[in-house]
Amino acid sequence: MTPEAVTTIGQQALWTTMLIAAPLLLSALAVGLLVGIFQAATQINEMTMSFIPKLLVLVGALILAGPWMLSVIVNYTQQVFEQIPTLVP
Repeated sequence: MTPEAVTTIGQQALWTTMLIAAPLLLSALAVGLLVGIFQAATQINEMTMSFIPKLLVLVGALILAGPWMLSVIVNYTQQVFEQIPTLVP
């Protein structure tokens, strides 16, 4: 296995990880920002007030983006398994 092949597989793995994590992280970021603005405006500093909405939005994001995330990881796994014969001398 050449160093270029290892680098390519690593880059593909990182890109796939970013694609899979993006919907969850961006939705949690958006809700956290909105709750933070609300808490700053009302001066309510309750920890559960930020946790519960994030949890609900993450569950919703998983329901909506879950099938797409699964297809991305399955496609990546299939590509890696198909590349195995060409990588092993």
